[in-house]
Amino acid sequence: MTLPRSVADVLTDHVVFEVECIDRMYCNIYVPQLQHAGGLLGYIQRQLGLPIASTAPLGKITDAFAAAMRRFARDQQVPWVDFGKGQRKDDVMHEHLARFTAEEGVLFIGRAQEKTHLFRTERRRDAHGESYPWIVKATGVVNQFYVYAVDADFGPFFLKFCSYFPYNAKLCLNGHEWAKRQAAEAGIGFTALDNGFATCADPAGVQAICDRLGPEQIDALLRKWLAILPHPFTAADRAAGYRYDISIWQAEFSLTQVLDRPVTGRVFFEHVIRDNLDTGRPDQISLIFDRRLIHGRRLRTPGRFRTRVITDGVTPSLHIDYKHTTIKQYHKEGRALRTETTINDTRDFGIGKRLTHLPALREIGLSANRRLLGVQRLSHNPIRAAEAFTAVHQPIITDTGARIPGLRLGDRRAHALLQALLMFRLLPAGFANRDLRRLLADLLGTHAITAGQMSYDLRRLRVHGLITRIPRSHRYRLTEIGLHHAMLLSHIQTRLLLPGLAQLTDPDPPAPSTLRTAARNYQRALDQLTQEAGLAA
Repeated sequence: MTLPRSVADVLTDHVVFEVECIDRMYCNIYVPQLQHAGGLLGYIQRQLGLPIASTAPLGKITDAFAAAMRRFARDQQVPWVDFGKGQRKDDVMHEHLARFTAEEGVLFIGRAQEKTHLFRTERRRDAHGESYPWIVKATGVVNQFYVYAVDADFGPFFLKFCSYFPYNAKLCLNGHEWAKRQAAEAGIGFTALDNGFATCADPAGVQAICDRLGPEQIDALLRKWLAILPHPFTAADRAAGYRYDISIWQAEFSLTQVLDRPVTGRVFFEHVIRDNLDTGRPDQISLIFDRRLIHGRRLRTPGRFRTRVITDGVTPSLHIDYKHTTIKQYHKEGRALRTETTINDTRDFGIGKRLTHLPALREIGLSANRRLLGVQRLSHNPIRAAEAFTAVHQPIITDTGARIPGLRLGDRRAHALLQALLMFRLLPAGFANRDLRRLLADLLGTHAITAGQMSYDLRRLRVHGLITRIPRSHRYRLTEIGLHHAMLLSHIQTRLLLPGLAQLTDPDPPAPSTLRTAARNYQRALDQLTQEAGLAA
């Protein structure tokens, strides 16, 4: 078996199967009404029936909650662990998990002191000098209760409760563990990869399972274990509307591509790390994350853009940062290529934090993985790129006999169109005629583009498959083929054609041109050969 010669060869011919899945998720668990001082005051006055604005009465609830946690551990014979400073909680979890034999249950409850946001009471004075209590937000080091458990559907997970009011919590789960259990229940044979699948009898069936994981399943997991574990709020509190809600704190979306042999993965990273260190540049980020970085005529870089190569022993990994989001690409256990996008702030993409927004966030994360691989594939596959160039360059004759011109290399308007396409946000709303017309006018340095001319260009782009119309709208979205073609043709013109012609034709270059020197040497050698052959005029 020959070694692959490029990234495109690896992805096309050496991937045994692939699976996209939500990976690790960290969710904020909170009572919405109790996240501000006014809501807390309302709880004290209406729910507890107290007239004063003080957090002191909440101490009894805190003591009762802590006692209930201790009692639950004792009654259910659940180990209690006081975490030491610097102790890795995951290591403790794996020790208990190795001894756990039940289908589901609590592994242990851990306690750690951590800094967190909370409410405190401070004394203030009115206009007459009289003191009165006032509730303010503050930070403090308080006890956190870590409940590590195994769920029949989700496998290992943990809930971390703050012991102070309003008892916010965090839920950590793993989508791959959920998918493994659903696959086993469906009778699909597989062997496990750490946090993934190594082999699979039915990849399509596993992918369909992974696609099902969404807000409903995660919410059901939380409600199930809130009913099992001690609850800081009484039944009367919950009946009055003080119920936990879920938001997304951090979400990982992964694409696992199992390779035919370990050397294939090493070849992939040799090419990727050598030639993709510019992937974190704003123009590349606009392709991968679907973000429009142009505002009017000025380049806007709203956040951090960075590419890093990190080596753990002899295993390298590629990291690409955009604002609070990171794409990590690495060779997993020598068997699979793992590409995963970690989103730490959903508002980087104009999406809310509520769990109901998970499907939209999933589309962005998985699309970013695919686009990164598309950029890498295109950068390393000149033969297929040439075919793509020809398909867009040539005119198309429609079924009605109409001739739709191609996007000719060197044509200024065609080049501006391709550049404009790369700047648009593709998800979720796409772009309209006026959006492209305004950006194209800026690129061409003119304001004389009419709506009719823009419609003509939109038809060219659509017929050549670079864009598609969003159903029941007058908006368009760049296709995956359009993304690849626009990137290739723009690179050919801006990085190869124009610089090369400038080197060949500049009569007075500021520095010696390697290309022009080579051209002159070639011409002299050809002239000498024709003279020696007696063919000179």
